[in-house]
Amino acid sequence: MGSRGIRDKVCIVGMGCIPFGEHWDLSTDDMLLDAATATLASAGVTLDDIDAYWLGTAASGISGLTLSRALRIGDKPVTRLENMCATGSEALRNASYAVAAGAYDVAMAIGVEKLKDSGFSGLTRMSIPSDGTGSVMGDTTPPANFSLLAPAYARKYGVDAQELKDVMARIAWKNHQNGAKNPLAQFRRAPTLEAICASPLVAGSLGVFDCSGVADGAAAAIVVRAEDAHRYTDKPLYVKGLSLVAGKAAGSMDPGYDFTSFPEVVRSAADAYAQAGVTDPRAEIAMAEVHDCFTPTELVLMEDLGFAERGFGWKEVLAGTFDLDGDLPVNPDGGLKAFGHPIGASGLRMMYECWLQLRGEAPPDRRIRTVDQGRKLALTHNLGGQPGECVSFVSVVGSEPTG
Repeated sequence: MGSRGIRDKVCIVGMGCIPFGEHWDLSTDDMLLDAATATLASAGVTLDDIDAYWLGTAASGISGLTLSRALRIGDKPVTRLENMCATGSEALRNASYAVAAGAYDVAMAIGVEKLKDSGFSGLTRMSIPSDGTGSVMGDTTPPANFSLLAPAYARKYGVDAQELKDVMARIAWKNHQNGAKNPLAQFRRAPTLEAICASPLVAGSLGVFDCSGVADGAAAAIVVRAEDAHRYTDKPLYVKGLSLVAGKAAGSMDPGYDFTSFPEVVRSAADAYAQAGVTDPRAEIAMAEVHDCFTPTELVLMEDLGFAERGFGWKEVLAGTFDLDGDLPVNPDGGLKAFGHPIGASGLRMMYECWLQLRGEAPPDRRIRTVDQGRKLALTHNLGGQPGECVSFVSVVGSEPTG
């Protein structure tokens, strides 16, 4: 890939995130205002200090007016964007590159989604006319599409189907355990493994607890040039790598695709690692927030992101490698599974957890030990689409500039 990256040229100096959940009493405007207010306060700035805005939302607004109306910010550039479930991360990527280019001094990336009032479950989208030659997977539900990962993985690596079901339950259990400790999470109860395994089936071997939550929510970040960061905070996060890959969208038409990997994730991770100078992600990354839309997705991602060897990710899950107190904590805030998934906000919510953990501000019962052991990097990952035809975003951020 040809990306040069912007390592250590831009810093995140303020972040905010509202609780995710069923906000029947809050409008999109309310959530945007609450997230922006918290973010401005964390950086010690006002709306007058922000030069430009990038708003991520999949279906809760059509233009930049969605934000300018809510915040009353006339005469400022507001770019509204969408990239499926990577929408919030795209807002951050675009804001960061604008600041790195010198176009603006201070930019805000903000994401929002109001899903619960819509009646939809999951990704909301309009029906786009086609000539009928597209993938048939586009006509089925996300649980059905992602359920194909589990039997494919079991078959390829010789894992017993029941044992793999236990692995998937272990992933859900881990993320709900973490979410139960998080006051911002949508689901704050920690179900037992027995309850998870006994939950009703949704598609294939996926049960209710194998599927992420549908939520309302908003989150935001403020970015500035690295040389200006300490004017706003003594603990900025340095952007090390930002990579976005859109796949070929061959989907089920590609006879070579076996549903045990997301090629787009592999490529975006390799690009982000190259930008950040990461050569051994398992040893260098302190924590990761990944797109656990379904439990088998997280399993496959552990291998695509280089956190486990091919065919051994399931053993690492059972060994507790990715637990809150494990060698590489994954989704310490509960992930999509427990925190919820308001599409436009999820990527920024992931970054908010990196903000808390790398700055040592996560609550004691949810604080990861890998930071205390000297690791200074965190990763976020978003996946938009479905197996075989998706977009993938990977970021690497750090608490210190590269020496």
